[in-house]
Amino acid sequence: MAVPDVAALVSGIRDGQRAAISRAITLVESRRPDHRAAARELLAELAPLAGGAVRVGISGVPGVGKSTFVEALGMHLVKNDHRVGVLAVDPSSVRTGGSVLGDKTRMASLAVQPDAYIRPSPSAGTLGGVARATSQAMTVLEAAGFDVVLVETVGVGQSEVTVSGMVDTFLFLTIARTGDQLQGIKKGILEISDVLAVNKADGERVLEAETTSKDLAGALRLVYAGTNSWVPPVLTCSALENTGIDTVWSRIIRHREFMGSQGLKEKRAQQQLDFTWALVRDELDQRLQTDPRVKAVRAEVRAAILDGTMPAATAADEILAAYDSRD
Repeated sequence: MAVPDVAALVSGIRDGQRAAISRAITLVESRRPDHRAAARELLAELAPLAGGAVRVGISGVPGVGKSTFVEALGMHLVKNDHRVGVLAVDPSSVRTGGSVLGDKTRMASLAVQPDAYIRPSPSAGTLGGVARATSQAMTVLEAAGFDVVLVETVGVGQSEVTVSGMVDTFLFLTIARTGDQLQGIKKGILEISDVLAVNKADGERVLEAETTSKDLAGALRLVYAGTNSWVPPVLTCSALENTGIDTVWSRIIRHREFMGSQGLKEKRAQQQLDFTWALVRDELDQRLQTDPRVKAVRAEVRAAILDGTMPAATAADEILAAYDSRD
């Protein structure tokens, strides 16, 4: 992909042109140095237009029906005159680096809505499966006039923690009879969740879902006992039958109201500070990977580690010394 005309991209995004939005997100996902420079210029132009959307992160246990839920929530929002952007962070293909799940095929109804935009983004192997460019893609969508941005994660390991640091409200989905009310406490999921929903509360599972909801609510009361913090509500819903979706959305809005404009401003400012350091670490990693002095010692260091003659700490020092020698 050639370096695009940034001014033309900005104009197309302001006009809500889907092709321009797609090209812009592809640009901010790219790791090519010339693309990264153009992406920085693009984001600087778009920044004044962004920041007005409701940002919601959505994750959950495997098999909880995240994509079905996201589609149900997206359709509810579109019917209520919202413009919805969905960033679905997929596991990356090891061979190509591309997305392998294809969320557009799993959200067929939402994908054809003129007021919705779905973007499967490859995680590119980053910690927790959350792409480095997801925050920047949110900026593109907000500048294009989407007033709700939903970020669906792959839900593995640290992805929940990572995405909770990018959004205003973090929604965690679970299902009945999984034991996740206990597992969630172990992983700290309850501590980073702002709203919890027990999905698949339909058919014969309604009672089980309600029981799970009560158990989770009891656990949360213990976690937040004695504080004035927001206590995450635990809801039941069925994305398949489209029940309870409006209640989940109302609690998301209530959470924003609880934070207030100043609280939201402070939360986003802290997220930007954290994101700054994440970008610094990412850039340093790129420079280490491409530095010719590091490349010169890499094979020697690798061989020494594999044959057991050099410990990892010494190897790291050798690599850093090679990088520092450029000065």
